[in-house]
Order: sequence, then structure tokens, then C-alpha cells
Amino acid sequence: MYYFYPLIGKYLDGATASGLYEAKLAAEELCNQEIEDISGRMKRCENHIFSPAYPEKDMDEILSICDHLVFNSFAQWEKYRERALAAGKECGLRINPERSTQDHAIYDPCSVGSRLGVTLANFKPELLEGLSGLHFHCLCEQNVDALEMTLEAVEEKFGTYLHQMKWLNFGGGHHITRADYDVDKLITVIKRIQEKYQVQVYLEPGEAVALNAGFLVTTVEEIVDNVKQIAILDTSAACHMPDVIEMPYRPPLIDSGEAGEKPYTYTLGGPTCLAGDVIGEYSFDVPLQVGDRLVFGDMAIYSMVKNNTFNGMALPDIVALHEDGSYKVVKHFGYEDFKMRL
Repeated sequence: MYYFYPLIGKYLDGATASGLYEAKLAAEELCNQEIEDISGRMKRCENHIFSPAYPEKDMDEILSICDHLVFNSFAQWEKYRERALAAGKECGLRINPERSTQDHAIYDPCSVGSRLGVTLANFKPELLEGLSGLHFHCLCEQNVDALEMTLEAVEEKFGTYLHQMKWLNFGGGHHITRADYDVDKLITVIKRIQEKYQVQVYLEPGEAVALNAGFLVTTVEEIVDNVKQIAILDTSAACHMPDVIEMPYRPPLIDSGEAGEKPYTYTLGGPTCLAGDVIGEYSFDVPLQVGDRLVFGDMAIYSMVKNNTFNGMALPDIVALHEDGSYKVVKHFGYEDFKMRL
């Protein structure tokens, strides 16, 4: 959501990308000029990138816009080492500590058979020359206790090599802005690693930036009675919030409850042909009516970047709501946006 990059840049010192296009967006909208942070210091944000495998056709452009390149294997490092170092880039290697701390297999890079990061069995110390940092990304919506468990495995398996590095990147998945997150302990953990290994510590708190932010406004288009009450919305789980199907994930809905918690329970479904296009069961204080507006929360993180136009569904407009109550339509999507992707 690059409309807010100038605001985000006041608090974060850069961006991390998973491919060329994300890196280009950061280069154009965040790292293209000096930004004044919250302390009044002028800074230029760093542009980092990681990919499980960099396409050869992208590398020249990546080297022209990125400051840090993290490689997923020693083979990738050997392939691009000379070019990256000649371009003056900070280069790192992603490691896999093989210590799972979560239940979401789809988001667990430490699961058995993971393609993400070099395991100790495949680690090649003789190829570390030229690498300035190590990177791990193992968490998903977790507290600092999970980070401590991960670091225990990282130090046990790779601690010897950390003394040779300039930096260590803790990756993402840190729910730093969640009410129960132990920020003080995080600070203690960061300081301990910095002092023990004399490295700079990076974190990639992407989700924490927009935790619980963003609303998706939808309309009830029809009520169907088939064993239970079903409300058909103009919003699709498959198109507009695919994590509902992939995770699964139950998005929060303002003024609603769990099934049976309030007097009137409805299954909320989308308008596509997919039988499984169902958002979930929600209950309400009063019966739903055709034309009612429902507001989902926590829509800022994945809904925009993972949505799609399956069945020719329209994408929701992107609207920026400002602190004073004013708003701006940042992006409107129409038929041409559907057609251009085909």
C-alpha cells in the first residue's frame, strides 16, 4: 500500500521484497529520496530482497535497485557472488534452523522438506567468504517467546559462524504491535545478540505495521434459506480474502459474534460459482436484510496483494481514511482491470 510509504518510512528503515516487482515498488516509492523519521533525522531507506531462486533475467535490475541480497542456497550464492560483490552489495544467506514454533504448515518455513533456507546438513562454511550476514524467517503472527526458541536453534547450529558476520536478520512474523506482545523482552533479545556476536540486527515486521488495520465494506445481496440462513454478499472469500480458504482464516466482522452467540446466525458466502466460496458463520443481534452493509476488519495485510478477478469479480476500491475523518479514493478498479490480466 505505497500510498502510505512516506508515513511508514518515518518508523521503518527500509523494505524487504520477495521479488523484482516488490523491490521496484520500494525503490520508486520508499527508497527514492531522503525521509525524515520521527526523531527528525533525515535518512534514506534500505532496499532488501530475498528469493528462493533469482531468475537470471532479473538480476541486473535487482543489483541496480537493491542494497541487500539474501540468497536461499550456496548454489545461488556461487552463481551470483561475483556480480553482487562487484556491484558493492551486502550479501546474505538464508538459514533454516529446523525449529518449528507454529501450527500453520502453509506458513512454516521450518517444516520437514521446506525449500526455504539452508539447513545445517547442507551448510558449507568454506563458501562464506563475501557473505556479510545470515537471515532466518520462521515466525507467523507470534510473540517473542517463539523468537527465543528459534534463536536457541540458530545459535546452537550456526552460532559459530555468526562471529564472522556483520548482521543477522530475524525475518518477519513478529506481532510487535499486538497488545500482549512483550516488547521489553524483544529489546533484551536484540541487545543480547548484538553484544554477543557484534552484529547489527534486522527485523522485518511487515504485518505488525498494519495489524488489525483496513476495512472491507460489503453489501448483502440475497438471503437463501437452505437448512440454515445464508447471506450472499458482493464480497468473495476466493477473490477478495483468499486466506479464508488457504489458512483457514476467519476475518473479524464488526458488530457480529460467533455462530449461535447472538440471536440470528448466518453463513456468509460470496457471489462466485465456487461452492466453497464461504467466508464463515457469524451471528447478529437483528436479522440481516438485503442491502445491509457489513464491515470486515483486518483487511489491510493480504487482501489487496492476494486478491484476484476469478469469475470476473470486481476488485474493491482502495480508499485511504485519514485521522481527521476525510478520505481519498486511491484506486478504482473496473472492467479493464479484469480484462487486462487475460
